[in-house]
Amino acid sequence: MPKTNAEIKNAYAKKAYDDIRLQVKKGQKEKIRSYAQSIGMSLQGYINKLIADDMGEELTREK
Repeated sequence: MPKTNAEIKNAYAKKAYDDIRLQVKKGQKEKIRSYAQSIGMSLQGYINKLIADDMGEELTREK
């Protein structure tokens, strides 16, 4: 039985990435997302950049 595109993407993500759960107070997620978009970034990209900047590391993006 062929896998759906979503199943293939999910399997790859599970193999290639670690998950970190982040909780913020209600309403904060949308404020952070809006700010990230205002500087041309996704929410995830913004959070990753903040972590890398704080740790003094360059983010490398493998494709």
